[in-house]
Amino acid sequence: MSIASFSALKDHVRTLPPAGLAVAGGNDPDVVRAVIAALEAGMIDRAIMSGDPALMAPMVPAKWLDHVRLVKGGDATECARHAVSAVRVGEADILMKGHVDSTSYLRAVVDGETGIRGDGVLSNITVASMPSYPKLLVVTDNGIVPIPTLEQKRQIILNTRPFFSGMGISPIRVAAIAATEKVSDRLPATIDANALAEESRANGLPGFIVDGPFGYDVAVSKASAEKKGLGHSPVAGNADLIICPQSTRQTPWRNPGSCMAPQKPDPSFWARRVLSC
Repeated sequence: MSIASFSALKDHVRTLPPAGLAVAGGNDPDVVRAVIAALEAGMIDRAIMSGDPALMAPMVPAKWLDHVRLVKGGDATECARHAVSAVRVGEADILMKGHVDSTSYLRAVVDGETGIRGDGVLSNITVASMPSYPKLLVVTDNGIVPIPTLEQKRQIILNTRPFFSGMGISPIRVAAIAATEKVSDRLPATIDANALAEESRANGLPGFIVDGPFGYDVAVSKASAEKKGLGHSPVAGNADLIICPQSTRQTPWRNPGSCMAPQKPDPSFWARRVLSC
């Protein structure tokens, strides 16, 4: 199974039980509109929004006031802490970054005493819809771990399981990308990609089919894979997930010729709850 578009993803989410949403910083019309749209679509059944109730209340339609709780939060730090707390104590299932800065938001998430960070590696995912690709493409990690080790890459891959399970996708085809398809001692990313592929072939990553090292073109283009003699791979040209060698390179939207202007909402998955950025 695959999800072809964000519209199809939205339709799929509507088949799931509605969740509770906690928003860090609701003093923004676009944020409120997004929350109301999720309520109207049945994707959530309640929302907790931190910010200035005097500003937020007029933006919430009367029919949804019983489903939205407005919590007073002063600055961005306080707003983020209120939202994270709601997830921590089980009042909400999903944490959403609203009108707050990323630093305050992430500090609240990873706070050792009041945050929701678990014991594993933190990572994020980006979901892209591209006219040139027949399904949604997920990229990880492109914002949290600058230069992951092999073991961190392994954990980053495993961190995506809840997202793909929620979409009903199995097995998950993972392209471990690098600068070249040839393993070279001078390019650690190729060594790591090969190690992950070998572990996958030995069933060390159940539910995932990992292959590589691949260039980005091989990951998303059957034609490129065939030209490079990699058409036999079950992942080449058919990746669900791309694992990046480091957070600042090889992301699809840095290659506009291949991606054709992807749309890229950025849901981030962490240790115990979902954060949507």
